[in-house]
Amino acid sequence: MAGVSKCMKYSMFIFNLLFWVCGCIILGVSIWIRVTSAHQVNACSYISSINMLAGANLLIAVGAIIMILGFLGCCGAVKENRCMLMLFFIALLLILILQIIGGILGAMSISKMDSAFDLILSAMTNKLESTEKEDKPYQENFQTIEREFKCCGVTKGPEDWGKNFNSTMCQCEAQDQSSDLCTKYQNRYIYKNTCGEVIVQQMKNYLTILMGISFGLAVVEIIGLVFSMSLYCQIGRK
Repeated sequence: MAGVSKCMKYSMFIFNLLFWVCGCIILGVSIWIRVTSAHQVNACSYISSINMLAGANLLIAVGAIIMILGFLGCCGAVKENRCMLMLFFIALLLILILQIIGGILGAMSISKMDSAFDLILSAMTNKLESTEKEDKPYQENFQTIEREFKCCGVTKGPEDWGKNFNSTMCQCEAQDQSSDLCTKYQNRYIYKNTCGEVIVQQMKNYLTILMGISFGLAVVEIIGLVFSMSLYCQIGRK
């Protein structure tokens, strides 16, 4: 081959430009998940029990690295620099291997999530019905969650509060009272859904998003590996 295929060269450039954009999106979504999850977890005081935040942190790092790799790939394609292309290939291959391992571990952990969440919800219930002064801030924070997510209690509704339940807790907003969100309890309307259901479902949704991003990105990375190695070989024959 006398020279480098312009089609391959500019395809590599466009691909890496899109790859860089993907990195920006992953970084943005991961930061959003990290911030919103941390808010909920800190409010419930069980941050040490949620491993999903580690996954969000990992994807933040992956997103930032992908942005750098996208830039590296663009420069390597335009300048026909074999060293940059090889660095791009090796780094991308390592990220792909780590993502596949992380995705497999994440998929395997889903089956264990229910039992882990049961322990967490049980601990949360104990704090709600506690009469100790040190648990008051936790209980106040939990009431904020109830208002925000329109839910009541952890797993059994108002019963989870025990003797701490009062007339101001779990109360439905006027506009919600006629909806499926509310049920009548002690002659007033309270939210029907338990906060345990809402929190667990939201955490599972976040984990699904993280896994979807991880596996979807793996396909893109495989294409990048093929492009970079093909261009690397063409430049070598030039």
